[in-house]
This record gives sequence, C-alpha cells and structure tokens, in this order.
Amino acid sequence: MIKIDQKRINKSLARMLVKGCPFDAMTIDPSGTLTINEKCRMCRICLKLDTNGALYEQRATAMSGKESGAEWNGGIFVIAEFIGGRLHPVTLELLGKARELVNGRERVCAVLPGFMTSEAAKSLAYSGADSVLVYDDARLANFDPMRFAACAEDCIVREKPAVVMIGATMAGRSLAPRLAARLHTGLTADCTALSLNERGELLQTRPAFGGNVMAEILTKHARPQMCTVRYRVFAPLKVPSKRPGEIVFMPLPDLNIGTEIVAVSDILSDKDLSDAQAIVALGRGCVGTKNIEYAKELATLLNAQLGCTRPMVENGVFDVKKQIGLSGRTVKPKYLIALGISGSVQFASGINGTEFIIAVNSDPTAPIFQIAHVGLCCDVNEVLPRIIARIKAERGTQR
Repeated sequence: MIKIDQKRINKSLARMLVKGCPFDAMTIDPSGTLTINEKCRMCRICLKLDTNGALYEQRATAMSGKESGAEWNGGIFVIAEFIGGRLHPVTLELLGKARELVNGRERVCAVLPGFMTSEAAKSLAYSGADSVLVYDDARLANFDPMRFAACAEDCIVREKPAVVMIGATMAGRSLAPRLAARLHTGLTADCTALSLNERGELLQTRPAFGGNVMAEILTKHARPQMCTVRYRVFAPLKVPSKRPGEIVFMPLPDLNIGTEIVAVSDILSDKDLSDAQAIVALGRGCVGTKNIEYAKELATLLNAQLGCTRPMVENGVFDVKKQIGLSGRTVKPKYLIALGISGSVQFASGINGTEFIIAVNSDPTAPIFQIAHVGLCCDVNEVLPRIIARIKAERGTQR
C-alpha cells in the first residue's frame, strides 16, 4: 500500500497529488492533512508525481518469506465462493484437486467468507478440507471484492499457505487479482492443469495466444503461489471424507471499507453452458442461416443447449458465452452433438469428460472422429433435416 510521510508534504505538493490521482483516492482533510482512501487502486501514478519523497510503498507483511519460502507453512488454501446462500460447485472441485495434489502430505484448508455459513462450512468439511476457516458477517452476505479480499488476505497472512486456489468465475476473477496485489505475489489465471514438482512448486498450465499454446508457469520466488481454475476442469471428491475437517471461526478484519450494498437484483440470463447435460455444438462447417435454425430446432427437441467453436463467435453468429474450448467454456455433458466441428485440440480439451460424443463432419480425416463415440461422415446440410424428421416421427408414433 502507499504510505505518506506527512513531514515531507506541503500544500502545493498535496494539491498536485490530489489533482493527479485518476481514481480520486487522495483528499485533503480540513486540517490540511493529505490522506489516501479506499479508492486507491495501486496504479502508482502518485509515486511518479511525488517530487519530495513524501510517498512510499509499504510491502505487505505476508511477503516476509517470499525469497526463500522458508516462513511459509506449506499446504493448499482454497478460497470458497459462497454468495447469496449458494456454494459454487467449483469450490468442491478445487478441494478435490488440492486433496489429490498434497496426497496426505500437507493440509488442505477452505477459506469461507460469507453470512450464515454453517451448512456451507459442513459441506466443505466433508469435501476434502482439513480445516474450514470461516469469516461470517452480515456485511459478507453479498459479494464485495474488497471485503472478501480483506478476509482472504487476513487468513493468508496468519496461516501462510504455499498455494492459494480460486475458482475462475465472475466473482473469482474479480477477487483474485485484488488479493494477489495485496500480497505482492504472482497470479496465473484460467488454469486447466495443476501439478506439484519434486521441489513442491506448483506447475500451472494455462492456454495462451487464443489456445494455440499451452503455457507452463512456475512462481519460483514469490509466495503464496496463486492461481484461478476454470469450472468443470477438475472433479470433486467421489467419496465424502469419513472424518470431517474442523470448522474454525476467524476474527474479522476491518470490513468498513466505505461502501454499502443496499440492494441486490437478479438479472435474467442464459443458463451456464458449463452446467448443461446435453449440448448441440456448431462449428465452422455449419455455416448458413438454415443450418443454424436446424441446430436450434434440434436443441429444442433434445432439451439441449447450443454451443459453438471460436470461429462462430468471431463471425458474430454466437455470443462468447456459448464458446466451448480452451479459450471458452469447459463442459462435461452427458452427451454432445458436434456439427461441422473439426475437433482441434482447443475444442477437444474443452469437452474432455463428456460421456458420449456424436460427430457429424464431411471430412473423414477430421480429428473429431478420434474422440467421438459415434461418427457420421456426411454433409451437415443433408443429415440435420433427416435427424429432426426422425425424432419428430418417433415421438409422434409414441404418442
């Protein structure tokens, strides 16, 4: 955080710093004292404007062992996402992966900020956490990244875990960078694979350059090692823990950050494609309005959701929320129908874990046929109307 040496501040310098802050984070109180409020985003512009050495950056105490890692206690902490009375399933997936990584050698803890958390804490205690560290307060009933980050930072500074994992959800992507900035450590976002090397360092794998490259990242010096992980990449524990972890209620940090959530309204949105049990996915080979309408009709008949590959998003046919693959959603439906999809590694990685794949493609060498359970080598334009007609006819016969 930015600190002020009041002895080096004069009126003209104070006015210049207030004027130069793009976030209105600096104010001069009635007594003439320059202060920094909660709007500060650590952009460090003020440090460049300071001509008298009045400002300095104070490193977080959590980084006292960043060079050697000697002061860090090891283990993996998962920041649970509990918002609006709902525990996001990605938290259980991260606990399952953490349990697999430590293999009984080190502890796994869940950090649970929220309000009325008793049932969620019990669920985490049986889902792989040795300890559930709870921050329970009415001010945490709704997601506020600053308050949630304050709780997570407090816990990490106290316990000093070697690894911190957060779900790559909308809330997680807002929380993780703020937390990493507070701790002055690195952050690897949207990981698709994690492992520990022989030195206990976290090997973090994530797509780069639009999924064309898989980058492997190590945080060699800073601690903790932080990452966000996509939903549906890992699996929760298949069998609940026989001995539940302990539930510990932590003392609250300062949550008076100057903002108050007065109301929360739900917005109408499409169902999350990651949760779909059945998907009809369209690729580059499914061009044309007629094909898209046929695919929509098929999805309606099968009570499935529509998905697509990246070219369909880039051409403006579908919203990015419908994109499947390394640079889109990771899905694990019971079955998926791939229409006109070549089956590149980027797409194939996004459907890994799908129980049954049906592929339709006119190219017999398309990679999609290597992972499909049933493959139809034919023109999508010809087969789609026939499939729809067959489904309608059979349902009409059954009636």
